Amino acid sequence: MTYPELPVPRLGPYPDRPRAYPPGHPPHLPIRPLWVCRACGLPWPCAEARLLLRVEYDDNPVDLAVYLSGLYHEATHDLLRLNPHDGPTPRELFERFVAWGPYRRAVVEPPNADR
Repeated sequence: MTYPELPVPRLGPYPDRPRAYPPGHPPHLPIRPLWVCRACGLPWPCAEARLLLRVEYDDNPVDLAVYLSGLYHEATHDLLRLNPHDGPTPRELFERFVAWGPYRRAVVEPPNADR
């Protein structure tokens, strides 16, 4: 039985973070173009990857936001090419890749008009 070949990922940001922790264990990096975690098989970024990314970029939240935004762009391209009809929506991918990261603002309720 032969399987169709997966599309070759573009040369966008290279997902090389988070670093393996503890050292010597499989890193929680994505397998492209499927965007699943190499270590645990969950959709990437898995909970462990998110935690490790937050720790690794603790002093550089802007760098983390830029990194996640670039990977969101690449994942959107890859996943919509793989499954254009019932793949994840751009909004779902945004929440998966970017919304959990730094600079997430709480929803602000409009001021009460009765005051």
